[in-house]
Amino acid sequence: MLSVRRRGFFALFPAAAILLLFLVTYLREGVVTVPKLSGRLGGLPSGDEEPTFWARLPVHYPPSHIRPLPTGKPVRYPRVQAATFPVEKDPDARARRRERRAIVRDVFHKAWLSYRELAWGADELAPLSGGTKNPFGGWGATLVDALDTLWIMNLRPEFDEAVARAATINFTSTDLPELNVFETNIRYLGGFLSAYDLSGDGRLLRKAVEVGDMLYKAFDTPNRMPIARWDLHAAARGAEQVAGKALLAEVATLSMEFTRLSMLTGDPKWFDAVQRVADAMAAQQDSTALPGLWPLEVDGKTAVFNSGSVFALGAMADSAYEYLPKMAALTGGRLPVYRRMYEKAVDAAVKHNIFRPLTPADEDILIAGNAHAKEHGIELEPQGQHLACFWGGMMALAARLFGRDEDMEPARKLVEGCIWTYRAFPHGVMAEAFTMAPCPAGAVAGDDECRWDEAAWKREVLRRAGKDPDAAGSDAEADAIIKKDRLPEGFTSISDRAYVLRPEAIESIFVLYRVTGREDLPEAAWDMFTAIDRVTSTELANAAVRDVTTPETPEQKDSMESFWLAETLKYFYLIFSDPELISLDEYVFNTEAHPFLRPLK
Repeated sequence: MLSVRRRGFFALFPAAAILLLFLVTYLREGVVTVPKLSGRLGGLPSGDEEPTFWARLPVHYPPSHIRPLPTGKPVRYPRVQAATFPVEKDPDARARRRERRAIVRDVFHKAWLSYRELAWGADELAPLSGGTKNPFGGWGATLVDALDTLWIMNLRPEFDEAVARAATINFTSTDLPELNVFETNIRYLGGFLSAYDLSGDGRLLRKAVEVGDMLYKAFDTPNRMPIARWDLHAAARGAEQVAGKALLAEVATLSMEFTRLSMLTGDPKWFDAVQRVADAMAAQQDSTALPGLWPLEVDGKTAVFNSGSVFALGAMADSAYEYLPKMAALTGGRLPVYRRMYEKAVDAAVKHNIFRPLTPADEDILIAGNAHAKEHGIELEPQGQHLACFWGGMMALAARLFGRDEDMEPARKLVEGCIWTYRAFPHGVMAEAFTMAPCPAGAVAGDDECRWDEAAWKREVLRRAGKDPDAAGSDAEADAIIKKDRLPEGFTSISDRAYVLRPEAIESIFVLYRVTGREDLPEAAWDMFTAIDRVTSTELANAAVRDVTTPETPEQKDSMESFWLAETLKYFYLIFSDPELISLDEYVFNTEAHPFLRPLK
């Protein structure tokens, strides 16, 4: 086990132990100023490391200057986690929590052992056939993505074996014609950095530098904007590159990982690269068609972030917003621009994107939807997405960090909206995407205009289906659509009926629980976990399902993305763990649920 090896290392080399203690002290400050740190930890040989393949390539468009990491004392943010957790005071409740945690761990371990036996080193295990899939470079996405989960769940022999295997990954070779920079960043770079922050094993930081050097090459463009779908083969041959069209999330979700890598190595080049993107976003935030939010598509070639009419909170935009308060936490508040961007974005989203739906029991909940800029103004598209369920947790975290107490109520209602949506579907599992009938703008709990009205719901079902709600026989036609499309009450359409093992709902329940200590939230999480495991469990692991609206058991797909082990099961495990395990006052999670150390003083 790694812990045993560390004790032996300290016994043999006291000077190395002193050095490691010194470095860990500075790691918790958030910045390490010793360059080439990776060769001096985890039993690696001392001495300078050779530059990686990607670092040795010629640079076509070097930056005119490299911005240093911010310095000075970090902001003293308020405590994020609740002062007390009432459920922890009940011995029976604590015993129940530990039992549930063990069950979650068993589900993870079963999937991990199957991956280890049948797909070791591949990106994904196919959980029905036992085959392999390689959509993320073929470098072992599940292996790297799950490293910190192994550590958190105290599966140390499995962690040691996985680190040894991960240390052999060759990031210069792949069969993919192009690389998704965003996915590579959050899974591989995020995975290595988090596992290093938790374990201190220098092999992980060395691999993080290797991945960081590779992804940094995607910024070698005339205006230093990154290429989202990147031909790394051409880059490796020395070809010149130009950034192009990209989705907002793809270019705005690199900041946490690049900044943490700079903090750990003392090399500011990665921080400088992503801060250029943030500066462009900040400069254009007030000039979009919906000031405060950015449109879905951006133009990397011209660095234009303010041209477009669709403003979403879920797919294709989600983590761009998520990283604003999290970057503030990661940098200790030394860059006020992230708080300013967040506050403008959340104020606009609450006004234009977040809505209260009509529900059968008049539940006081909120759903995060889309907004469209039209000639007559901003128009709500009342579409809910599983991906958008992270908004409640993000708002709760930011409400505590920034002292925005007024945001706690919408944060709570967004989380409860996702809990309610899970329960509304027949198997207790939420569909990927759906629409609902929104209450009139500004309606609140108790308003007559937001009370359940079956006729109003059916009219919205007809409108969503492109039918005339005033035509003769419209009520019968609405009933036919509801039956054919298997619409639970309140839902007007379901555009994607799958559940693909996503984590966003449990993520927000976990964050809200850590922030408030509410006793009902672990119970909601347990209901969610048992429902998910019931429909996704296979002989080998867990599988995505095609349609959660069917009365019979949903058909499973031969797919298990790495985030099932990296995110979903990690959040379930943590909500049933001691609240001080990965405290939100010490760590901040990237969008793939990889915890990074925050500066503490």
